[in-house]
This record gives sequence, structure tokens and C-alpha cells, in this order.
Amino acid sequence: MNASEIKNILDMHVKWLNDEENGSRADLSGAYLRGADLSGADLSGAYLRGAYLRGADLSGAYLRGADLSGADLSGAEGIMSFGPIGETKRIGYAWLDKDDKAVIMLGCHVGNLKDTVGAIRSKYGLKSNYENVIKACVKSLEEQK
Repeated sequence: MNASEIKNILDMHVKWLNDEENGSRADLSGAYLRGADLSGADLSGAYLRGAYLRGADLSGAYLRGADLSGADLSGAEGIMSFGPIGETKRIGYAWLDKDDKAVIMLGCHVGNLKDTVGAIRSKYGLKSNYENVIKACVKSLEEQK
């Protein structure tokens, strides 16, 4: 997918977000976006399932509600990966949203730090190392601001 096609999809997505005529939700599912410049893009609610985003620049991108399940975010700028952790050896991802608040994606869960810690405690109890790993990741992200 070239830069012009990406720009067109993102422009239509912004129209969709603003309930404007001819807008459509961005569907970049399975797209090959290696090294793409998506910095500052509003991708909230976008479909990025299975997208190849290795090395893409997502710094400052707004990803709240985006479907990133199965996406390859390895080496993407603006995204921190952590893991493998837990019995299933998951790789998690974290980034800062437009308000400099951490967003964590771990498996099918995407949420802020409080919601993520709550979900971890609910599933694994207070003795899980998941919580410490995620808090360290978020702290590192916040120090890079």
C-alpha cells in the first residue's frame, strides 16, 4: 500500500469519525504497512487486525478502540513491546494516547493502566508478575515524554 492510498483511507476515516458525508471507517486489516508514517493519525476505531506494522511510525497516533489484534507492531515507533510474559508467553504493547495516558494491549485486552491492572488482578490474583511488568513498561513510556 503506498502513501497516497494510506492518506486517502485516513482522510475518509476522519470524515467517518466526524459523521461527515462519504466517510468510512479505516479498514487496514491485513495491510502491509511496514515503515509507514502514521504519526499523529487518528486511528480510533480503525480496523488494523493482522496488519503488518513492523517499523511503522505510530508516534502520537490515536489508537483508542482500534482493532490491533494479530497486528505485528515489532519495532513500531511510539509503541513499546514487552514480554513474553505469563504461561502463554504473550507479547504486549503499550503507547501513549493524545492525552499522554498509557494504553496497554495484552492479548484481546486494550485499556488504560487502571483497567489493565484490574483485569490482571481479576484473572491472576495479586501475586502475578504481569502487573509489575506492565507498570514498569508504562513508567518507561512516561519517562520518554
